[in-house]
Amino acid sequence: MHWIVPVLVLVAVYAAIAYYIHKKNLFPEHVTFYGPFLAIKSRRVGFFDRFEPYKTAFRIYGTLGVIMVVVVSVLITIMLIFSLKYTLALRPEPTGIYEPQNILLIPGINNYVPSTFAVWFAFVLTIAIHEMGHAILCRIEQIKVRSVGVLFAVIPVGFFVEPDEEELEQKKGMPKMRMFGAGITNNIVIGFLCFGLMVAALGMAVPSKTPVIQGIYQNYSADQAGIPADSIVRTVNGIPVSSRDQVSAILNDTKPGEQVTLGIEKDGTLSSYTLLLGEWPSGYNRTGGFMGIYYFQPEVLTSDPLSLLTPIGILHLLVTPFDTSASGEYFKILAFDSPLESSYEVPFDQYWGVIHLLFWCGWININVGIFNAIPMVPLDGGYILKEGVERAFEKKGWQKYAPHIVASVSYALFVMLISLIMLPYLMHL
Repeated sequence: MHWIVPVLVLVAVYAAIAYYIHKKNLFPEHVTFYGPFLAIKSRRVGFFDRFEPYKTAFRIYGTLGVIMVVVVSVLITIMLIFSLKYTLALRPEPTGIYEPQNILLIPGINNYVPSTFAVWFAFVLTIAIHEMGHAILCRIEQIKVRSVGVLFAVIPVGFFVEPDEEELEQKKGMPKMRMFGAGITNNIVIGFLCFGLMVAALGMAVPSKTPVIQGIYQNYSADQAGIPADSIVRTVNGIPVSSRDQVSAILNDTKPGEQVTLGIEKDGTLSSYTLLLGEWPSGYNRTGGFMGIYYFQPEVLTSDPLSLLTPIGILHLLVTPFDTSASGEYFKILAFDSPLESSYEVPFDQYWGVIHLLFWCGWININVGIFNAIPMVPLDGGYILKEGVERAFEKKGWQKYAPHIVASVSYALFVMLISLIMLPYLMHL
């Protein structure tokens, strides 16, 4: 629970600053409070009027976005139901992705989301384009934007758009749904665009044959000698090597039971390891001694990068930060700094920084879009559900039942979300 201390310190500092500003009534034109949350706002919103000449294009975009949001809402609801069923059946331990800090998308607090420039930039970009979508569609649908601003909710910082409530309430049907769905649409479109740019950039990387050790088989020679994973073989018995083929050529002339000395580079440090070669496992028609290592195969990512944009590829990308499978290790290089980067020849020095930036911009945008599509008030997906149900029931004369339907769906989904968080703990008390 080491993450609790910095969170409590930040909460205390924030509370002290917010209390002082509220007590002294500082900057009343630009500072307001929404409950305990401090907001800095501006009424200079003329920028959004510039999009009105393109209202036909934006309305088409917004309508397609509403259709997409409805589809995503249905799919995410089905996924939540199956996730709850899975949790009840398998009773997972409250560890890993089930730990409480990993429920929150807070860089540095979530164990799977690092506090790096790429992540924070992606985080701010995601919120900004989400709120910009709402603001632009407000003006397209002739809804006045009263203010825009930054909301300080301790962690994280967010942006907000304040539409005119009376004008918003007067809108019915698709215009209102287009406005609510615009943020989600922007997030998902930008997310896929970033993933597409990342895939295009991967085509610039040329895989090398550098003998990068990705993993060590347990209870074999390399494991017993203490050779670390994510390291590079630089010498074999004092002979410099620069490719996996050169290492194999030397080992092909050895026999099980022989000793070899490897020069291993790890984090820029070269160390020597002596190991006793073993026999190859059954099923391998190989000669020579067996070290018990497996190499990183860089061509896995670059041989067919477009496969990352298929439904299965996108799914791989979305689970990359917390995927611990062997295949998942190949995708980690897209999101995290890794010694495996040395397995590629790249066109410029900050190449992997650009890849990480595009990955996190895609990952956070899509995940935020999907979450907001959950048909649960007060999320955007919930307001689209509310407007759709109200309009459908209005035609049948059943208006009085609409709030009960929306509330029932919202409460049901809220209970499912809370259950997915709490059940791993409650089932292991």
